[in-house]
Amino acid sequence: MKYLLVYYGGSMPETPAQQARVMKQWTTWFTKLGPAIVDPGNPFSGSVNKIKPDGTVAKGAVGQRASGYSIVEAPSLDKATKMAKGCPVIKGGAQVAVYETFNVM
Repeated sequence: MKYLLVYYGGSMPETPAQQARVMKQWTTWFTKLGPAIVDPGNPFSGSVNKIKPDGTVAKGAVGQRASGYSIVEAPSLDKATKMAKGCPVIKGGAQVAVYETFNVM
């Protein structure tokens, strides 16, 4: 099964040294997960539009803004959640939501 990890919160490190340290943490985490990483994902920019049921567009995030994503493969939601616990964004004060996906086509 595939699971979508959605990151909420956190921030980009300010200095090049801090950025290098965080990137090393991500590389270590991805290496540990190995082939379970389906898509390492990317961070989100601050720009967001939401399309409402009536077709109008709302600009900006409502509530807590998602800050990035990754996709992993695991045998269960519990296993995917255990994988997510090692995600470097958590150390930076962010949260991770783990969503189970399913094939419809």
